[in-house]
Amino acid sequence: MKSYLVKTPNLIKLLFKNWIWSFSTKEKAIYLTFDDGPTPEITEWTLDQLNKFNAKATFFCIGKNIAEHPKIYQQIIENNHSIGNHTNNHLNDWKTTSLKYIENTTNAGNLINNSLKLFRPPYGKLTSSSSKKLQKNGYKIIMWDVLSGDFDNSISKEKCLENVLKNTGNGSIVVFHDSIKASKNLQFVLTKVLNHFTGKGFVFKKIS
Repeated sequence: MKSYLVKTPNLIKLLFKNWIWSFSTKEKAIYLTFDDGPTPEITEWTLDQLNKFNAKATFFCIGKNIAEHPKIYQQIIENNHSIGNHTNNHLNDWKTTSLKYIENTTNAGNLINNSLKLFRPPYGKLTSSSSKKLQKNGYKIIMWDVLSGDFDNSISKEKCLENVLKNTGNGSIVVFHDSIKASKNLQFVLTKVLNHFTGKGFVFKKIS
């Protein structure tokens, strides 16, 4: 049995209203996000699929992956997508001191080196202390409205697709992962999601 919610309840959004879960808009716009990259082949494949649909997205990158794969990171920038901070080493804030967590995030921020300052906590786990420090440092905490479950190898790729198609609407922030672990589900789902919602008149925007 999965231990995560595909659709974020409104109560959680209300309780953590200083974090961004979705966007209030009448426009048929969807905000696709990709965590854990850049990853060789998988990130490049993702960029190719987005380009086919003239879709923009937001990539929450891990600092050490940027350092290891700078050319792929540069491709994300050149394709005019937004970049967010996902810590330097994919840390779980519930198991890390706030001091170490902020230092690790700062290290990633130095590699990202942009003024946008978007942050998504790995595992969706962020303490109040770290949240306040990050926001004081100018970061917007970006969570999600729909969690695709592409990282979950216990669900079928068809179920992953259903998670997105049934729960996504105007202003939804949707989470995918451009990682090896998620690649099987991602590579089945992403093109179908882009095609489905494009056919319904939606556009795909980056967070800015």
